[in-house]
Order: sequence, then C-alpha cells, then structure tokens
Amino acid sequence: MPADARRTTLATIARAAGVSVATVSKVVNGRSDVAPRTRARVLELLYQHDYLAPVFRHSEAPESPTIEVQFAEGLRSYVAEALEGVADAAAELGAAVVISKSSPAPHWARDLVAAGRRALIGVTSVYTTAYVNALARAGLPLVVLDPLHLPHSGVNSVGATNFAGGLAATQHLLSLGHRGIAYLGGPTLAASHQARAHGYRAAMEAAGAAVPSAYVRAGEFTYQAGLAGAAALLALPEPPTAVFAGNDEIALGAIEAARVRGLRIPEDLSVVGFDDTFLAQMASPPLTTVRQPLREMGGVALRTALRLANGEKVESHHIELATELVVRASTAPPHPRSAAGG
Repeated sequence: MPADARRTTLATIARAAGVSVATVSKVVNGRSDVAPRTRARVLELLYQHDYLAPVFRHSEAPESPTIEVQFAEGLRSYVAEALEGVADAAAELGAAVVISKSSPAPHWARDLVAAGRRALIGVTSVYTTAYVNALARAGLPLVVLDPLHLPHSGVNSVGATNFAGGLAATQHLLSLGHRGIAYLGGPTLAASHQARAHGYRAAMEAAGAAVPSAYVRAGEFTYQAGLAGAAALLALPEPPTAVFAGNDEIALGAIEAARVRGLRIPEDLSVVGFDDTFLAQMASPPLTTVRQPLREMGGVALRTALRLANGEKVESHHIELATELVVRASTAPPHPRSAAGG
C-alpha cells in the first residue's frame, strides 16, 4: 500500500467529503442511516485514498439483504427461466432482488455497494480480471450463473454438466442409427460450448463415427445463428442426417432452415437442443433436448450469494447440477432418403 494511503485517516476522508468523522465511520461499517448520495461520495474518496476497509459488518447488515442480478444480453428464454429460479429462492429466504443489465459505467461496483447491494449474481456474462478485482475492492461477493468463461478459478459459479449433456444428446442420435451428426454450438471461447462439443466428439469417437470438419460450427446461442449454421450444413455435398444444437434457440433455427429446404423433422433431419426452455415444448414438432435445471441453478446461485454476503465459506467455488435428456418428437431413425442420403 502506498505511503500516502497509510497516512489516510477517517478525519482526512471526512474533511474531503465535507461530512463528520461519525458519518464516514457509518459508511465504513455499512450502517444504513446515511443518505445514498453522501454514501457514494464517501466511498469514492475511500477508494481514491486506497482506504480498503470492509464495507459491511455483517452483524449490522439489513435484515432483508438485497442482491443485484445482472445479465449482459437480451432477456432470452434461458435467462428468463434462470431469473425465475433466483426470484423464487429470494422470496423463500426473505431476500430482495434487483435485476439490471451489465453497466460499463465508472465506479459501478462502488455504486452498487452505495445502493445497499450485498452481492452480485451475473447471468452468462463475461467477467474480466479487472471486473472481478473491482468487485473485490468494493467488498461485493460475485456468483456467476452459467459462466461463459472466467478469468480465474477462484470466482464462485453455478453451472450444469455440459459435457455429460453433450455426450447424452449425441449418444441418443447414435442409438437411433445416425452417423452423420453435426454440432452447431455457441461462441468458441464459451466454456459451455466447449464442454458440449467435447461430449459430442467423445460420443462420436466411441462409436467410430467420423466427424468432418464442416460438421462442427461455432457461432452464437441465437435463433439466427442456428438458421444460418443449419443452412450451411444442409447445403453440403453430404449433409448430416442429424444436428445436435448448443441450445434450444439454435435448434429452432435449424428446424426452420430444414423447413425452408422442404425437409421434414424428424423424417429427413433429426434435431436435438440443449436447455429445455419453454421453447422446446412449443416447437413444431416438440423438441428433444438436454434439460438444464435452470430454475434450480438460479436458486443455488441466490443461496450461494447470500452465504458469501454473510461472510460464510462455501464448500466449492464451482457447483454443477446434473443435466437430463428429454426425448420428444424431433428425433427419429434416419430415413433412407434423409438429408445425408441425398
């Protein structure tokens, strides 16, 4: 710590903020009887002077803790179901939840603390080392729900058994007699995409089924990516007879791409998704998919955040909940005149 930081006292902060030493002490100790604007000004000065005292004494914390839940992208079906799990657990445990989109604004972590947040749950967001460090400096615990990727293993996170899910999806298609099976995944660097792809490849290798390079495509976890990716697959000289999609939205895009080409699901092309969101049952035909326990994951994330906010230790930095294959009507044995058969 710099020498000038060692000389910093509460009186120094109080003079700079134009408040009493008692007010600064209340902010340092997490007392609630300080106006939000004053609290934010004092916190800003504390960090400018590297006065990194704990922001909350948990014994003095509010009885109903408030947890911030942030997501980076649109409120898609996956995020909506995970948020419902967070909200259900919060209602059960008497906690409050504030939902927002990730903000690049300066001092955002300190602003959350000034607003009385006790912890942050991030849903499928990208967290850089700088982001994680800002939260640590603010004394705000972080729990990531289904992380895309994390800067280091010390970040607390909740996910699902993505490798096992990818393995089960591919084994299901293999058991139906498919050998030309493609994988349409998400962003290349996303941990969930990589794990699902590894499960797919492991099943194909164990069955002795070839995986042409053109059969594995990364993109985004969106309907549009599924539409474009499947169109490219079906235009190949030897198109696949089945597609394992990295999520339900990609799967629905693949089904539409097949429909545009005059192909039937599952007679001409079998499709398996991942997540088992409400979209899977609404698809035509209803989608065979790998169920992620999204609401349960949200509940675990909320409980973990509350434990961290209360200064408790957790047994593991990363918790994985089991996935399960749900077989519906979008998969069947390959037809003699299926996509790959010309």
